[in-house]
Amino acid sequence: MTRLTTEIWIAAYLTRLRLATIPAFIVQKGDKTAGAVLVKLNTLDGAACCFHRSFDLASGERQWAVLKEGAEPEVDASIGKQKGFDPDLWVIEIEDRDGRHLLDDPSLS
Repeated sequence: MTRLTTEIWIAAYLTRLRLATIPAFIVQKGDKTAGAVLVKLNTLDGAACCFHRSFDLASGERQWAVLKEGAEPEVDASIGKQKGFDPDLWVIEIEDRDGRHLLDDPSLS
């Protein structure tokens, strides 16, 4: 199966968010072809959640999982550590009081 480049997936994801009137922006650009992606969901109440793509050993599927959840400064610190490990990392930030991120939408898998 052919895989999309990271840059194309992010463009599609940002378009889907925009169509749902969910504000999002790129915080850090990584490798255009195969960079990993972190999605930070900021609920604008001092809390945040960071998602990353993980591999489920039981099913063999890739899925979005919570990397860090809690107070926004703690989530930002976790993202900062990830940036130190991976210079090819993309970071997308979403700001939505309702906690919408669309990562569970099957069309984005």
